[in-house]
Amino acid sequence: MASYTLEIAAAASRVEAAVSLGRQLRGVAYVDARDGAKKLPFRALVTGVTDNLMQLGEDADVGLYVICRRIIKPGAANVYGLFPLVHHPQKSHEQADAHWRDVHAPLALEHHAHMTHYVQLSVVQHIRGPEIDGFALCGFNSEDDLRNRFFTREESVQIIADDIENFANTKASPRRLIAQPTQFGNGD
Repeated sequence: MASYTLEIAAAASRVEAAVSLGRQLRGVAYVDARDGAKKLPFRALVTGVTDNLMQLGEDADVGLYVICRRIIKPGAANVYGLFPLVHHPQKSHEQADAHWRDVHAPLALEHHAHMTHYVQLSVVQHIRGPEIDGFALCGFNSEDDLRNRFFTREESVQIIADDIENFANTKASPRRLIAQPTQFGNGD
């Protein structure tokens, strides 16, 4: 059974600022430190809880969101594929989110057998930055597992791709991050 909490998610382009913000929020900083990540729309996503959005300042330089954290598969992970999601243009945010939660989540569990941890960060309030509807956190034991054992079977690639086309705008969704998590408090 999934577990749900409301939190803040801050997308940041500066790694050091994201780590500092993660510490300040006693949350989790998911950071893509690869050299090639400098070309991504953002390099880190920080999640946590605060009652003072003003404290986030310029550290959340790319975007700021109120999210519902849905833990679909609890577990440990050393590396995450972090997938930003923009809803399908023919669906509302609510329709896309319901499909992601109710249809895609069970498919993901079936077709990503090496995934050790799966969380959906559904955006419930956009504060500033790009219009993103959610962030998928697909956790694995190693980057090798993420890159080479992401799918259970060969046909899983097409099954997942076809389902994503039902709820997401793959052309408008930003590229994924390969992120290392740093936990500062009671986050995941």
